Amino acid sequence: MSSGELDHRVAALIDSLELDALGDDRFRAANRDAGYSPRVFGGQVAGQAIQAAVRTVEVDHSVHSMHAYFLRPGRPGVPIDFDVERTRDGRSFTTRRVLAQQGDEVIFEMSASFHVTEDGFDYQLPLAAGVPDPDDAEPRLIFVPREGIEFLPMEMRELGPTEPDERGWHSSSRRAWMRIKGRLPDDPLLHQCLLTYLSDMGAMFGAMAPGQGFTFGNVMGASLDHAMWFHRPMRADEWFLYDLHAISNAGARGVARGTMHTADGTLGVSMVQEALIRRVAP
Repeated sequence: MSSGELDHRVAALIDSLELDALGDDRFRAANRDAGYSPRVFGGQVAGQAIQAAVRTVEVDHSVHSMHAYFLRPGRPGVPIDFDVERTRDGRSFTTRRVLAQQGDEVIFEMSASFHVTEDGFDYQLPLAAGVPDPDDAEPRLIFVPREGIEFLPMEMRELGPTEPDERGWHSSSRRAWMRIKGRLPDDPLLHQCLLTYLSDMGAMFGAMAPGQGFTFGNVMGASLDHAMWFHRPMRADEWFLYDLHAISNAGARGVARGTMHTADGTLGVSMVQEALIRRVAP
């Protein structure tokens, strides 16, 4: 992956996903402290883990799914080591298991599957009807003040949840147009790693059922596990709708499923995440 002549914020994001080879299917991320959070962003670790797995796949297979657990919060400024296990090498499918460690502590675990390109039937869930175009939505992000959005390497335009039906059920609990700023190189792995990164941005908020009184002051949350399926090629630097649906809130946990559709309606990615949603005293 190359950051080239990109905006310095986008270049820094891409550089954060780079790994150094240590030999024997082991890799290390420098994990520099960006200075804005006491823990490493989970989407960053997931994107790094996919890159580590890809670098051990020696045949023409592309990642089609990943299943991961966030085990401990990562510490900024401490290198992250990725150990890859070559679980299976097949003619059609390849499987890898990745452990991410800081020192002696495992902070993240992922299994990823790779598939050779094949022809098949073409059917997909369509883009939701009645969604405003990204040009008709204002730049806004749930968890970043409006004045801070311009300093991010990505653009996001929150649309809010859909209105509840007569049962009180929301077909979408969070909808947002997203894209990385600027034009990226035509590297499919780069786009998959960045889509993985973006998939963890606010997924926890999608797992919170609207209208339940959730605020930043009364909830402590964290990503617990995360799964993605890459259906079709998709670029991270072009607008896509991240549409999330809260499935369940129970036992201080919430589950959301989501889709990423391009602006022309192509379904590129599906995901499911379970998040900790623990009520705390104000």
